[in-house]
Amino acid sequence: MELFFEIHKDLPREGPGDSDSTRRAFRKLAALPDEPAILDVGCGPGAQTMDLAALTDGIIYAVDTHQPFLDHLQQKVIDQGQTRRIKVLNQSMKDLNFSPASFDLIWSEGAIYIMGFEAGLRAWKHLLKPNGYIAVTELSWLKPDAPQEIQAYWNKEYPAMKTLEENLNIIHDCGFYLIDYFVLPDTSWTEEYYQPMQKRVTILREQYQRDPEKLAQLDEALEEYELFKQYSVWYGYVFYIMQSKI
Repeated sequence: MELFFEIHKDLPREGPGDSDSTRRAFRKLAALPDEPAILDVGCGPGAQTMDLAALTDGIIYAVDTHQPFLDHLQQKVIDQGQTRRIKVLNQSMKDLNFSPASFDLIWSEGAIYIMGFEAGLRAWKHLLKPNGYIAVTELSWLKPDAPQEIQAYWNKEYPAMKTLEENLNIIHDCGFYLIDYFVLPDTSWTEEYYQPMQKRVTILREQYQRDPEKLAQLDEALEEYELFKQYSVWYGYVFYIMQSKI
């Protein structure tokens, strides 16, 4: 994990995503109050947090457990004069310290997998106000019968990964109305995530040029990018936007 955080240090995002997709998902929330209470779960360095702050006049609580990410976000909050509206907190998504019915919107880009898609939806639902919204991105199989190489990779890295259709059923079973969903564009992976990571790995390869173990780990970090180039038609991050039935 130490090398993982070295690779991800100062990256703009901790996973695929982009500002246009954040805005597109947010525009689907037609009945959101003018000044909503928003919880950004697994905020990382907070690219989407700052996007949300530009889209609403509400208060945003951004939570994560990796303090360097939170420190990075807090500095952005200070630099942009947003300390009144963005609260940066070190909390685990598995043990969120908020009262029931606290939020109009729960947002999570690229992080709900830590709990599992269904487990996250069920655990966070009680934090929503009546008819509140949840918007998350989740890695999903987009087509059946993916080639064995990419199946084997994701069965190792994320064995709980489900198909888009399975996730839509989970949304219904968890007591939500599906508002919309869409697949993030390839540029969310390449320009926003993999290419910045590739530059970071190049720097670290120079730093660890005499450490074969770390060099091997750095090669593994880029394996996912090479597989994406070949097999991205079979899987992707899907933005799921939903509203509580209660």
